[in-house]
Amino acid sequence: MDWCFLIVAGLFEVFWAVNLKYSMGFTVLFPSVLTVIGMIVSFLFLSLALKHLPLGMCYAVWTGIGILGTMVLGVFLFGESFDIAKVVCMLLILSGIVGFKLISA
Repeated sequence: MDWCFLIVAGLFEVFWAVNLKYSMGFTVLFPSVLTVIGMIVSFLFLSLALKHLPLGMCYAVWTGIGILGTMVLGVFLFGESFDIAKVVCMLLILSGIVGFKLISA
């Protein structure tokens, strides 16, 4: 269950980061509110995962999910560039997350 909490925390990190972009520096109300809610939910689930999982691993997985998710959504939602170097880096991050899961079982 702790890993589920960690994954949810990572997904909400992506949620708040995307809404932060839409908030235009907290000048647009609705995305600003969603950003703050997403931050609270993300930290809540991260804190639940930290009850039983190691800090360093949790933080690496949480930020890794955030990096991967925001990069992918940045390409699709905001037309950000995407090239082979970014794909390789994303695969390295993903392999690190899977590696942490495998050695933590």
